[in-house]
Amino acid sequence: MSNTSELPPAALLNWYREMGVDEAIADRPFDMTVTPPPKPAPAKPSAAAATTAPAQSQRRPGNRPTEALLAGTEAAGTDARNLAAAAPDLAALKAALEAFEGCALKQTATNLVFSDGNPDADVMVVGEAPGAEEDRQGLPFVGASGRLLDRMLACIGLDRTGVYITNILPWRPPGNRQPNAAEIAACLPFAERHIALVHPKVLVLAGGTSAKTILGTTEGITRLRGRWIDHTIPGMAAPVPTIAIY
Repeated sequence: MSNTSELPPAALLNWYREMGVDEAIADRPFDMTVTPPPKPAPAKPSAAAATTAPAQSQRRPGNRPTEALLAGTEAAGTDARNLAAAAPDLAALKAALEAFEGCALKQTATNLVFSDGNPDADVMVVGEAPGAEEDRQGLPFVGASGRLLDRMLACIGLDRTGVYITNILPWRPPGNRQPNAAEIAACLPFAERHIALVHPKVLVLAGGTSAKTILGTTEGITRLRGRWIDHTIPGMAAPVPTIAIY
């Protein structure tokens, strides 16, 4: 049959049934082989609208906020580097962090979480960021992860008097979310200066964010863990043996 549209509706329905059609997708049968008429072209803007439209269409929403954000991140990083480099000891570094306004996490955190343990210890542990319990107490690794760390240290005959503990970020991200790139960039100079001032013989990076940030790599923690790396920290004359753990 060359053209089913010539059939009356009842006959056309019977023909479809004979062809095996058992379900309708529209309120009336239609021939899918017939090319539908072209849609009308959209109306052109008036001459008055055309004179003002280019200026608005060429403006890309978000450019100025993005540029401002990048500029603010760069300025915060510069300020952090200057403040961190000027700190001659741990007390001065903590005071510099307390005065630093370049990281928005400071506004939502309860406490600055600076460090715990023995600054004269040979082993230094650097985690990612404080959690809820750390934020309340102002100490790193005192929640569930801290209890696990204590058990791990005990397995090798150490406790918190034999290690020094800190984080990349001294303020808790809201909801324990992952810190973003701007927050990490603002706090990294302080973390590196922290390591340089402690001058550990062994550096342990706890978690993927800590490992990737300090080592400056995109490799994941699964690849990094268990490998000893001689890593150079700004302000340290010689590389420090560094290992990443979960």
